[in-house]
Amino acid sequence: MAHEARDEALGERAQHLLRILIESYIRDGQPVGSRALSRESGLQLSSATVRNVMADLEELGFVASPHTSAGRVPTDKGYRFFVDTLLQLRPLDEAATAEIRRQVEASRDSSTDLIAAVSQLLSSATQLAGVVTLPRTRAASITQIEFVGLSENRVLVVLVFNDREVQNRIIQLERRYSPDELKRASNYLNEQFRGRTLREARQEILRQLSETHAHMNQIMLEAISVAQQVFESGGEGRLEYVIKGETNLMGVAELTSVEKLRRLFEAFNEKRDFLHLLDHSLKAEGVQIFIGHESGYQILDDCSVVTAPYADGESVVGVLGVIGPTRMAYERVIPIVDMTAKLLGAALNSRR
Repeated sequence: MAHEARDEALGERAQHLLRILIESYIRDGQPVGSRALSRESGLQLSSATVRNVMADLEELGFVASPHTSAGRVPTDKGYRFFVDTLLQLRPLDEAATAEIRRQVEASRDSSTDLIAAVSQLLSSATQLAGVVTLPRTRAASITQIEFVGLSENRVLVVLVFNDREVQNRIIQLERRYSPDELKRASNYLNEQFRGRTLREARQEILRQLSETHAHMNQIMLEAISVAQQVFESGGEGRLEYVIKGETNLMGVAELTSVEKLRRLFEAFNEKRDFLHLLDHSLKAEGVQIFIGHESGYQILDDCSVVTAPYADGESVVGVLGVIGPTRMAYERVIPIVDMTAKLLGAALNSRR
């Protein structure tokens, strides 16, 4: 009967061979031939039998044959089946968990410093790129607003939330404001918006802008005009992230194309695509894995992204993860991401 093995392509034997092939490819980065697969499988199978099973798995889309080799490599579909069905995760051992906890708890400065430290930790632990979003400040109240004049009509805005969270933003104004004008504007805005959330501040700005300007003096008008730029440049729900270890990806065979790396690094810097992916992860529960084309972004077709949300108390406030090639050690990366998310949440909660 033709392709008899196809009926059992996802049966126990084929699953075992697929697992061995993927583990071998992740470890060595080389297409896996039938003879090597037969030897590593531990099964009493001839190379011919293994070739038949591989042919059926290839027809089903789980593996592919590179033009330059007689061996086979996993496809995105193969990796997905491996991660969902064949992967045997082992919890991090106590020593690894203790080391991650130590590094997280060692960052005792601002939450922004903590996020940067955790991103570096993820990169160092996996030798891939680590990414962590800044905690959302949806319910945070404004403590202070300050302005610092820069060149070319730009102004640095320093926003303090809940007396402890600091965000810096740069806005572009239509004209140059003197230090005295910026000070008067910050005094007015602090008086108006201290204790309000970003949502409340934006609503109040819209209300004041809609009213007649007849009773507003020049200081009030200019302050509200500047404030409109401040709160339009970012607000509740906006994701920002810190990424560390991008250069680790330069040593990955699948990403060694200069053009591919250039486009990938541009995407990191411009923060396009990743924000949508991370926002999707923020709404999910537990570890999420996007393999190759599953991300929906062509720039990530040769990458996998492993993410997990982290919570401050009971509320999810951010997401962290690792970006690397589809040929990554999932059994190591997934537990690291999962544990780091839990420890980051605990560290934020302890700072309340």
